[in-house]
Amino acid sequence: MMNTWIKSSHLPALLFLSLVPVFAQAGHGEQIAQYTQDGQQALAQGRFATAQADFEKLAQLEPGVAEVHATLAAICYQQREYDEAIREIHIAQKLKPSLPKLDSLLALSLAETGQYSLALPGLEKGFKQTADTEVRRMCGLQLLRVFPALQRDSDAVETALALNRYYPDDPEVLYHTGRVYGNQAYVVMMRLHDKSPNSIWMLQAQGEANESEKNFDAAITAFQHVLVIEPHRPGIHYRIGRVYLARFNDQRQPGDRVAASKEFAAELEIDPENGNARYELGVLASEDGKFEEARQLFEEVVNQYPEFEEALVALGGCDIELSKPSDALAPLDRATKLRPGDEVAWYRLAHAERSTGDNNAAARSMEEFRKIHAAAGAEFRKPRAADEVTPQKLDADATSQ
Repeated sequence: MMNTWIKSSHLPALLFLSLVPVFAQAGHGEQIAQYTQDGQQALAQGRFATAQADFEKLAQLEPGVAEVHATLAAICYQQREYDEAIREIHIAQKLKPSLPKLDSLLALSLAETGQYSLALPGLEKGFKQTADTEVRRMCGLQLLRVFPALQRDSDAVETALALNRYYPDDPEVLYHTGRVYGNQAYVVMMRLHDKSPNSIWMLQAQGEANESEKNFDAAITAFQHVLVIEPHRPGIHYRIGRVYLARFNDQRQPGDRVAASKEFAAELEIDPENGNARYELGVLASEDGKFEEARQLFEEVVNQYPEFEEALVALGGCDIELSKPSDALAPLDRATKLRPGDEVAWYRLAHAERSTGDNNAAARSMEEFRKIHAAAGAEFRKPRAADEVTPQKLDADATSQ
């Protein structure tokens, strides 16, 4: 018997609710009625071993009642007695082929015993055609194991994507789908390594992997090797600059901010259209209090990319710092429309509106800020590995508002 990969107490309960009452209505004597009542009560209380004993006695007294065998199958599945569950399902199906959900339960039991090819049709049917959300969930989770075992990795990824749409907040679904994505990414990266171990693509993958693991020195080395092979490759100086910033934020190593600035400038020499590099130079300038210089950089970014929301927020912030709140209104208002959940944009917009005397508008914007900030928690926004650019931060006085 194999270890249970997916743990759930919900599926059997659904089967009990639909199958047991059918038998209970038959009313075959006091003894049978007592076993039925005791079995149902044990099921409701989650005492599956007791319920199993009651329904086994019922099966001995009335072996021709399909509902008893179907319920026993569900109990056996819950008890991880999968071979017994399969045997009881076959008996129930022979007695009454029309009983609901048994195909899915059979497929789940077959999967637990490693009979993946036999389990696959029932699992696919249970996942794609059933209206029962818990049955669909269980079948989908089992498919995440069955497909890779049958060397159908692309089907596993497709199923994982569908599961995330159906159950976006389910921690078990998130865990198993995350494993599928990770395994698929690993397989693809290993194929890249085998086919082209010294290519710029492999070096970029190594750099990105090391960066995500905060192995900053190795990431910088990998990206620098890319430039040795292709000195004018777009995007690489920008990635190195981002690693320097990440290392500065994590370790406060002296010189990392200066090194990052040089890399962003080098990126713009290769690719003057790289708005991210220009934006990062603006962030560094604003952090150093050089607001005129920063404003010019952010304005250039916004002129080039009008929907660059972080740059709009940054531009508005510079206008506020330069005592030009009326100039800040337009970019900040546009930022709140592009991303209504950006608390920094709303806070700065409220500041600009209050400074220009529009107290009613400022009150509305501040209320939006408070709602978003309360929902997001007390922490200010911090850079994350997944961020493409450094996010704008709330002003220090925001907590007092």
